[in-house]
Amino acid sequence: METAHSQEQAAPAAFTAFARFVLFGGGVGITSSFAVAALASWIPWVLANALITVVSTLLATELHARFTFGAGGQATWRQHAQSAGSAAAAYAVTCVAMLVLQQLVAAPGAVLEQVVYLSASALAGVARFAVLRLVVFARNRSQAVRTVRTARPVHATVAHTAAPAGPASLCHAA
Repeated sequence: METAHSQEQAAPAAFTAFARFVLFGGGVGITSSFAVAALASWIPWVLANALITVVSTLLATELHARFTFGAGGQATWRQHAQSAGSAAAAYAVTCVAMLVLQQLVAAPGAVLEQVVYLSASALAGVARFAVLRLVVFARNRSQAVRTVRTARPVHATVAHTAAPAGPASLCHAA
């Protein structure tokens, strides 16, 4: 029973992980938008946006490591770097979508801009979820599952033979 529970903690179902991704990522995103606006009253907006983006990406990565993807602990520096890379790619997707809109429509209204931006953001978010789940946090999940699986007793029979250990047999064994 403990094995099934530990395995569930190590690898939450895709739907559960996605719901947590939206909750934590969206919560950090909404909070960040208010933080940028508040900070921009004291410093230039570009600088405020950059600072809040760094802090929010670090925070979201920690939340995703601990809760969303079942890693159960702090995110590593490598995971932070990979997560930042996926966030930068998502940012680029939304920027390109807005540039394309500006090229296609001379004076887009606020509603059209929001539809394009939110659509691009949603597509980038789904892609980012896949990257985080399958690449960034996959190692922790597979290590945890491997630990759970190897926790059971293993019974094996070992046969000893007097075979030469030549290069051909070593390569075949590998």
